[in-house]
Amino acid sequence: MTLEKLRDEISDEVSTILASDFSIEVRNTGTVPHSSDPAITFPNLDEKKQATKLIDTCVLYIDIRRSTVLNLTHKPQTVAKLYSAFVRAMTRCARYHQGHVRGIIGDRVMVLFDQQDAFKNAVECAYSMNTVSQHIINKHFKQNEVECGIGIDAGKMLVTKTGVRKKGVDQASYRNLVWLGRPANVASKLTDLANKPEENITIPMVSAGFRSNPFANALLSIGTPQWEWREIFPHEFVQQLSVDKFSHRLVHSSPNFQSMIVYNSTIVTTPKTGPILMTEKVWSGYKEAMPNANAVTGGYFNEIKLSVPGYQGKIFSGDVFYPALKK
Repeated sequence: MTLEKLRDEISDEVSTILASDFSIEVRNTGTVPHSSDPAITFPNLDEKKQATKLIDTCVLYIDIRRSTVLNLTHKPQTVAKLYSAFVRAMTRCARYHQGHVRGIIGDRVMVLFDQQDAFKNAVECAYSMNTVSQHIINKHFKQNEVECGIGIDAGKMLVTKTGVRKKGVDQASYRNLVWLGRPANVASKLTDLANKPEENITIPMVSAGFRSNPFANALLSIGTPQWEWREIFPHEFVQQLSVDKFSHRLVHSSPNFQSMIVYNSTIVTTPKTGPILMTEKVWSGYKEAMPNANAVTGGYFNEIKLSVPGYQGKIFSGDVFYPALKK
């Protein structure tokens, strides 16, 4: 085949799939589909249609924190053992809590849950995974190097099949289910942010003192002097200064300005996060399903201020264990 022929064939296939008369059939489901589901099809270029499924579910991601550092500080054989043990253990946890593993990339595992009891199963699966990671796997590493991050979101996910039909040993590499929807994106981003230390910056600040009662005169004992202190960024403070043309001294734009103090201030840019992060929808769904659970009555999860692209709601952070799983 020439490059010109390859170009023409690709162009025809892309045009067919993206044409307005190519239809996407959507069927609702309450159970997590698998790759052999006959109701989910590859794009049919002859009939110009493709069958998909839509499920309202919880999506959970988990991976190992600082995996790059682990790769650099341990032998490849050790890292291979860790990844094998980690994925196997997390898969066992998922199965125990009726979860379906639908993606494994390196040390990252994707789990989805059937619609019924999705909130309960997803959150409690996170408890088990967190416990196994910290109290079973990590004990084999003397420096306490193995930490995991877990992110959970909930909502509608469209499931489609991509790839091409290919026979032989490469068959599995050329086809896959693709999960389309915000919950997967948000859960993945939460996983990236979970179990991270606080991040902060130190910047210089100016604390400027002003008389809030300009009519007070301490020398004549008239009125009571009152002070107001304002924190100002240095560049903003400098903009309020000018040179007096008579005395050639720096003066402030406010006649009530009296004094200033320069100091360093620490500003938290990203708060410390627990190993489990979940959206408000997940936490609310779990509380409704399990109102008497220890994590609910004990306040084990707290709202945390995080910026997650594509998500505007509240985020909850926690670190919950199952004592029975501790080794």
